[in-house]
Amino acid sequence: MIETLIYSFITAFAITYLAIPVVIKIAKRKKLFDVANSRKSHRGSIPTLGGIAIFAGLIFSLTFWTKFSHYWQLQYIVAALLIVSLLGIKDDIDGLSPLKKLIGEILAAVIITVWGDIRITSMFGIFGIHEIPYIVSILFSIFTIIVIVNSLNLIDGINGLSGSIGVISSIIFGTWFFFVDKNSQLAIVAFALVGALTAFLKYNITPAKIFMGDTGSLALGLILSVFAIEFIEINKLYQGNYHINHAPVVAIAILFFPLFDLLRSFSIRIAKGHSPFKPDRNHIHHMLIDLGLSHTLATIIIDVFSIIIIFIALIFRDIGTYILGFSILIFAILITSILYYFVKKKKKN
Repeated sequence: MIETLIYSFITAFAITYLAIPVVIKIAKRKKLFDVANSRKSHRGSIPTLGGIAIFAGLIFSLTFWTKFSHYWQLQYIVAALLIVSLLGIKDDIDGLSPLKKLIGEILAAVIITVWGDIRITSMFGIFGIHEIPYIVSILFSIFTIIVIVNSLNLIDGINGLSGSIGVISSIIFGTWFFFVDKNSQLAIVAFALVGALTAFLKYNITPAKIFMGDTGSLALGLILSVFAIEFIEINKLYQGNYHINHAPVVAIAILFFPLFDLLRSFSIRIAKGHSPFKPDRNHIHHMLIDLGLSHTLATIIIDVFSIIIIFIALIFRDIGTYILGFSILIFAILITSILYYFVKKKKKN
């Protein structure tokens, strides 16, 4: 089985690596650029649609190396991926209203939860809730998918960030899936995603030659949401050596940075009386750039922060859901408050 993980990684890496120069060439010829403006953190015009190459590498590797008969939900994951990728292509090329994008995301989430039956069925005793009724389970799972998808979409603002966060999260999820079940098809998908993202990062690290765009970030968020839900649900039934207590909190920790940044940004916008969907420069990566850090250094700092959060959650996973969850949240608020202080100080000077 481990050979299959390696092959899936190599296949996705190779196809994505070879496809990106072609995408860049076509994007330049058709003038499909992300043009810099006051809200952007890059300079000049950079081709978008890097997500097409990521999608191509992932889908080819997934369909070639996985066994749909061993994990029938894969057909619905692929169908949902096609929907969000088409949404992303339309948005990257011609623009798409937030409402239409949301409707497409809901449709993809419905396919995952209703037809694929990939959904959260228990709250693990959080707020005294255990089993969730079917309809509530569907609605809550759709909401969870949409939140994760948009959280990955929103952090795609500096070179290497979304891709590296995706790599870190996929390695953690994929490794756990493999240890729990040596024949896990989810592990193959996870390492195929790592391969595609690693190839993309070669072209996305400063100086970036291409961005993943919504095509990539929406697909990435969708797959990570599937990993998170399956991680929670498998832990509900699995009681082996690799069982994770308080799985929902650990799943949140693995995706903590994008989720925390989304919550923080939306809270700031609402507090200012703005729409939570109104773009701004209040994201954490913007704050690091405003301090004078390069895209690469800002990405590394965020990646290290994310890894620290994940290790805290894994090491202290037995202390209880509320204590662990609030401890991580307070730690993150403290760090970002210090960062905010230095940004304000620099702006005054």
